[in-house]
Amino acid sequence: MLIFILRRLALSVAIVVIAIVLLNTMLHLVPGDPTVMLLGPRATPELIERTREAMGLDRPFYVQTLTFFGNLLRGDMGVDVFTGRSVASIVLSQLPYTLVLIAVSIVWSAALGIVIGCYSALRRGSWLDLSAGILSVSTISVPSFVMALYGLLVFAVGLHWFPAVGAGTGFWGQAHYLVLPALAIGISWVGYVARVVRASMLEILDANHVRMARAFGLTESKIVFSYALKIAVLPAVTLIGTGVVHLFSAAVFAEVIFSRPGIGALIVNAVNERNYPIVLGCILVTTIVIVLATLVSDLVNAWLDPRIREAL
Repeated sequence: MLIFILRRLALSVAIVVIAIVLLNTMLHLVPGDPTVMLLGPRATPELIERTREAMGLDRPFYVQTLTFFGNLLRGDMGVDVFTGRSVASIVLSQLPYTLVLIAVSIVWSAALGIVIGCYSALRRGSWLDLSAGILSVSTISVPSFVMALYGLLVFAVGLHWFPAVGAGTGFWGQAHYLVLPALAIGISWVGYVARVVRASMLEILDANHVRMARAFGLTESKIVFSYALKIAVLPAVTLIGTGVVHLFSAAVFAEVIFSRPGIGALIVNAVNERNYPIVLGCILVTTIVIVLATLVSDLVNAWLDPRIREAL
């Protein structure tokens, strides 16, 4: 198990390095000069050149990349070109909002999807199974930004059940402001998880060890919850772990539509302003979170399935 974790950590570091190099390359290919965005169109060429030298943008691309990694090893993610604040402090101040939004979306959508998928498998062919299948496909087909817009129009503007914009203050206030964004992000994952759990549960319920358990007289609830469900949720855990990247992209739309603070809104503003240090800092932190989520999903699978632990 320890060797497995070390291998995954080494792979995670390599993924982060490659992601930063590729992102840095793409940012430098985007039209626009951050010094002009910072100083304005009336800045003199001499002032623009001095600013480029101060920001290190006059150096070759590979030198800028190596400098960024060198600073990163010392815990320095750069400085915001507009405010002069540390990039690390800006990004880390916005990160909790996004993590809470994604975590709440995962928890409620996974819990509901597992229940629907398990019940559909136990009642296969019934009208409830058919209805659950239609509901799952329908939720998968609707993009998150469409759900966010309609949720905003119906529940905030029309019914006034939930606030339209902001993040709220205090525990209950933040929870109230979190309902609509979490609903918009998580609704499609209900369908994904339900379909995966249903297919996995149907396969396991027809397995030989489940038939053996029935032959020994075990109750159906004991078979489902003690033997079948623990294995049936493994594909769903993997799906959620690898799907964190999609949840981050969905969080961008939710944070912009609902005017919430977070990494997504910060990235959008930084890209529009050509604020390269903020963009690199956001992508670095996001990549680390995604890699860690994938690692955690693999460890959870190993914990739930003894066969995976033995293979490690």
